[in-house]
Amino acid sequence: MRILFIAHYFQPEPNFFVGLPFAKALRDRGHQVQVLTGFPNYPGGKIYDGYKVRFLQRETLDGIPIIRVPLYPSHDRSSVGRILSYISLSLSQAAIGPFAVDKADVAYVSQGPATIGLPSVIHKVFRKIPFVYNIQDLWPDSLLSTGMFNNKLGLKMIHAWCNFIYKRAARIVAISPGVRQTLIERGISPDRIEVIYNWCDDSLIYRGNPDSNLKKQLGMQDKFNIVFAGNMGKAQAMDSVIDAAEIISRTNSNIQFVFIGSGVEVDSLKQKVKQLSLTNVVFHGRKPVSEIGPILRLADVLLVHLRDDPLFRITVPSKTQAYLAIGKPILMGVNGDAADLIKNAQAGICCEPQNPDSIASAVGHLYNMSRADLEQLGANAMNYYDNNLSFKKAVDSYIRVFEQTKK
Repeated sequence: MRILFIAHYFQPEPNFFVGLPFAKALRDRGHQVQVLTGFPNYPGGKIYDGYKVRFLQRETLDGIPIIRVPLYPSHDRSSVGRILSYISLSLSQAAIGPFAVDKADVAYVSQGPATIGLPSVIHKVFRKIPFVYNIQDLWPDSLLSTGMFNNKLGLKMIHAWCNFIYKRAARIVAISPGVRQTLIERGISPDRIEVIYNWCDDSLIYRGNPDSNLKKQLGMQDKFNIVFAGNMGKAQAMDSVIDAAEIISRTNSNIQFVFIGSGVEVDSLKQKVKQLSLTNVVFHGRKPVSEIGPILRLADVLLVHLRDDPLFRITVPSKTQAYLAIGKPILMGVNGDAADLIKNAQAGICCEPQNPDSIASAVGHLYNMSRADLEQLGANAMNYYDNNLSFKKAVDSYIRVFEQTKK
């Protein structure tokens, strides 16, 4: 097949689910892939060194042809700047793209901002290229949930625009059953919606023996370690986990929470730990990707936690797949699809998000499990990822969807 990627972000920008690894995997299966994208500027909003915004630029990355069209680079706190960036790239992909890309059998569109729908429809109309629309975030739901945008009229307009795009997609890929059900409730035919879970970056998978020197260096020796790795912002609501740590500290000094990463809430979390005089919470800053896997292997339990929000009930946080792949028991503090995934995998225990008593109780239950039972949970996690959520499995599923679309 000839497959066109229409992407808002692409390498050298960090974008795994519509990125270079996926393009190369399709090529290695015998398919031709070309990419229509902008000039790299994410996440800093500055054009990368070696690039300059031009009307059109062609390049090749690892044998994959890339077509870059102009955009207004921005990714700061200004919503105006981001909107200009989204719209400018969308217009460029719609106006220049049809004349620049080769004929394709199917287009693969990974939804970042909803504006990416415009070039998708334009290529369908003028180049007769049907498109598969991958929904990573439901718009306008995600805008409202994060507080980025809350104008009622604007939200209604975005909702209408998204439905317009969804109904013109040949196929839609939803990343969770909840997203699929929401789309069905919004009038999208269930026959056109396929659930394909995201996978994790293979570079994060480390299944070797735990490094005792690293464990000592991080202050994790002789402790039962609950590890959280990733962004700590408002969505993660980690203050509830701190409250759970305080509850646990009253009766058990062997349990320790280890936070790896950064985020806008880190300073306030550290201040809260100080105010509560907690000694069972340790913060380590952001670590290079190459170090994350070995750190996760040191954990007794890996923690996922998000604010209790209706949107997050149909969300599977991306770290879930990495945690499963590592092969450690998981404490899932997210209701809905993410909790169902852990239950189906028999890979851990679920607790109520933003409920310190529930979190503390679940941690205590895991602590009191035998080492053999904990190892079984970890083995279940690894096996479930390999058999159901791996990169190879996802590529197989996407190829099947692309072939159905081509027909």
